[in-house]
Amino acid sequence: MSNGQSGAGKPLLECNDLCISYFTRAGEIPAVKDFSLQLYPGESVGIVGESGCGKSTVAMAIMNYMGANGGIVGGSIVFDGRDMASLSPEELRQLRGGDIAMVYQEPMAALNPSLTIGKQLMEVPMFHENISATEAAARAKQMLADVNLPDPDRVMAAYPHQISGGQQQRVVISMALLSHPKLLLLDEPTTALDVTVEAGIVELIGEISAKFGTSMLYISHNMGLIKDTCDRVCVMYSGEVVEEGPIDTVFNAMSHPYTRGLFGAIPLPSADKRSHPLVAIRGQLPLPHERPRGCNFGPRCDFFDAGRCDAGDIPIVDGAHAMQRVRCVRWQEIDWASHRPDVTVRPEEPAGEEVLAVDEMRKYYTVHDRSIKAMLSGHSVRHVKANESITFNARKQETVAIVGESGCGKSTFAKVLTGLETATDGKIDFDGVDISHVPVHNRTPKQLGSLQMVFQNPNDTLNPSHTIGAQIGRVIKKFGVETEPAKIQQRVMQLLDAVKLPRDFMWRRPRQLSGGQKQRVGIARAFAGNPSMVIADEPVSALDVSVQAAVTDLLMDLQRENKTTLLFISHDLSVVRYLADRIVVMYLGQIMERGTTEQVFAPPYHPYTEALLSAVPIADTSVTKKRILLEGNLPSVLNPPTGCPFETRCPRKVGRICEEERPPVIEISAEHRIACHIPLEELAKAEPVIQVGKAAE
Repeated sequence: MSNGQSGAGKPLLECNDLCISYFTRAGEIPAVKDFSLQLYPGESVGIVGESGCGKSTVAMAIMNYMGANGGIVGGSIVFDGRDMASLSPEELRQLRGGDIAMVYQEPMAALNPSLTIGKQLMEVPMFHENISATEAAARAKQMLADVNLPDPDRVMAAYPHQISGGQQQRVVISMALLSHPKLLLLDEPTTALDVTVEAGIVELIGEISAKFGTSMLYISHNMGLIKDTCDRVCVMYSGEVVEEGPIDTVFNAMSHPYTRGLFGAIPLPSADKRSHPLVAIRGQLPLPHERPRGCNFGPRCDFFDAGRCDAGDIPIVDGAHAMQRVRCVRWQEIDWASHRPDVTVRPEEPAGEEVLAVDEMRKYYTVHDRSIKAMLSGHSVRHVKANESITFNARKQETVAIVGESGCGKSTFAKVLTGLETATDGKIDFDGVDISHVPVHNRTPKQLGSLQMVFQNPNDTLNPSHTIGAQIGRVIKKFGVETEPAKIQQRVMQLLDAVKLPRDFMWRRPRQLSGGQKQRVGIARAFAGNPSMVIADEPVSALDVSVQAAVTDLLMDLQRENKTTLLFISHDLSVVRYLADRIVVMYLGQIMERGTTEQVFAPPYHPYTEALLSAVPIADTSVTKKRILLEGNLPSVLNPPTGCPFETRCPRKVGRICEEERPPVIEISAEHRIACHIPLEELAKAEPVIQVGKAAE
């Protein structure tokens, strides 16, 4: 059992040797085994691990909300001195949302689309505290202000679809806090959010804990967020806690091979895609009913010792530091200082000739306002400037990243590039041909095959009724790579080899594959037409860190083998720093800064780039960052600022010139350009946002 904060009083939550199973037609499925935890008032504990390790199952068990086929088969959960198993259904209803509240990963799954935000918030105190509607409305409005939502009256009257994703998540957090819960469970609450919104949510969570003394159990696979929000961390693998302890101990003196494996797959500032690449954990998480004898991590561990690691159940024991525990029989024997993972060091290869040249490309959408006011004023037709004067290029075998918040125009540009939309103005030269005004149905098979895309969610792009082989083979045939069935099948098998999937997967359907495997299929399909450019739109944002490392490694290998240009669209600057050769920073349809990765991550910065870098969660205790939180939201694309698009949120705004005039493009070097009114000598005075081993200002 965890020692928690010994001497800090009575624990608020105690999980003792907790065992959780689900019962199916195939029999009992043991999801969690011997989970123990003590959580004290005001304390925050993180639970990390790959998808399927049991993190969310623990949270649902604490709520005693596991569905009809799930249940606790061993151990106990004691909350505030009460055994959760002994509570009646009515007592549990009073507890949920009252003393224990939960914030889910997807806010729209927790909000009713047919009710206003105000009505949904008011229900919480009215049900749990039996107060009047007037008092409940006042409480709800105050809580919206507490979570830093502008104009609480407007938000109260709005429906969920009328506010942004970040605002929806803040509403869900305020809903969870309305009855001042003693325990807050957060299940991946920021996964789908922009880094700037995520930074605000993380800051908010810390303020909440301090203000209300709320205990928090934070579930995530993002180690950087856990470092920023938690006091202690539990690392779970295949239903068991394999290591736990204070944040500094686990991050700086980790002892379990699995914990080491997780950190080896994280793109820290020290990682380099050529000389110090990420190392993915080989193999996959075992299914609950197929766990190996002894150590569950044994089949994937570099230090497995037959006869010891598989002799029987592995107990969790005290580690080398206070409050640290480890589930490993060899943790004291491993010499981590001399351990060197087997990695492929890639020599640097210069980029080739120019493949893509974008010149003053614009994409506008026409919006018709049929209101009487608009008709009378003569402004019934307006334009959404999704992309404004986009100019950059990309060379053969180069990775160019496009970064920015949701709504900045990244995906719109990708649509124009692929022909799903056509440009309003400007040029896009691809392989020497202007394709900016050529829709996809008018492009030649060669053009279509040369420009392929990897999407964020493979579930939306794979046909569930067709086999993997049929879906990859269709691309090979359609783009004329091969036409004979035997040669198509051989090419499919070669592509499965390239993305490190077994050849028999060609007979499987998407439902039989994991998320990481499906993303590999999407990559194989994108490379099936021998493209000269692949657009990767957030291809790793929803994946576990180990799968993320494997997918990025795969993209680099395929890029090198095929001499492919990679256009990488993302808001995850940690992955971008690791993967990209050059970076384009976009805001509200315009390019704010562009340059090589080293130039963009070092001063001088555009103020927006500076804010993006400050928001990146980094799982390294030796790293410090400047604290720059952006206020407000992106302006409406229907009514953008007249001058600099960033002036409404810029912490370094110069004055009226920012409001009235488009900023000039400052040419710092042949590659590095910044669009800003701040003089270059002032921008150059900025300290690095991310500093290793040195206190940031």
